[in-house]
Amino acid sequence: MSAVLSLQALRARYSRREVLRGVSLQIDAGEWFCLLGPNGAGKSTLLHCIGGRVQPASGEVIIDGQALSTQSIAARQILGFAVSPEQLPGLLTGRQCLEVFAQTKGLAQIDEPVLELARQFGFMQFIDECVDTYSLGTRQKLCVLLALLGEPRLIVLDEAFNGLDPGSALLLKRHLRQRLSASRCAVLLATHSLDIVEHYADRAALLVDGAIVREWNRSALDTLRAQGGNALEEAVGGAGEPQKTA
Repeated sequence: MSAVLSLQALRARYSRREVLRGVSLQIDAGEWFCLLGPNGAGKSTLLHCIGGRVQPASGEVIIDGQALSTQSIAARQILGFAVSPEQLPGLLTGRQCLEVFAQTKGLAQIDEPVLELARQFGFMQFIDECVDTYSLGTRQKLCVLLALLGEPRLIVLDEAFNGLDPGSALLLKRHLRQRLSASRCAVLLATHSLDIVEHYADRAALLVDGAIVREWNRSALDTLRAQGGNALEEAVGGAGEPQKTA
């Protein structure tokens, strides 16, 4: 399978504080990859490096063969990055946001799969209202719709299910799985939800203090699923605990 995302020894810092410490990772087409980790572990910083919002101190981000450092425009064209709800332009309507984002992807109009998901979300009743009137859940829906424009090869989501009602969350999970089943893309989701990892992830990794301390491939996740109970929670929690010294 082809690598849609390759991170090579990625380091990032804020002032003197090192936030990412040599993160290397590969995600292939058709994979739903979940990034786990406690608050402050560096998950959002890692995603922002991938989205070009944070400049790494060293290392490389390669999106579907395009190096972000040297082929930024080409890399961003095939990236679907969901901004956080508070970053949406409040004075624009939902339709205007979608149209502007579509233009940046070189689209003449909002693509039909995104509009269909908007209809299923019940978002169309709000599409011509200003974003600053939206609830958190409605903003979250718009963030996801923006990320899906233009058939991105890599879809990056940060706690994208927060604020979504159960029906909308299920619709989004099914929509992402449909895209993945045809190997049209890869999904990178930063989340605290072990339920999503248990039922949807193909692979997962645990980020602690800016470094990946544990990874689970599909076989390992299947084994934890088969064990039932709190097997996954204990595996993730145990991997993130400080090592005891003799």
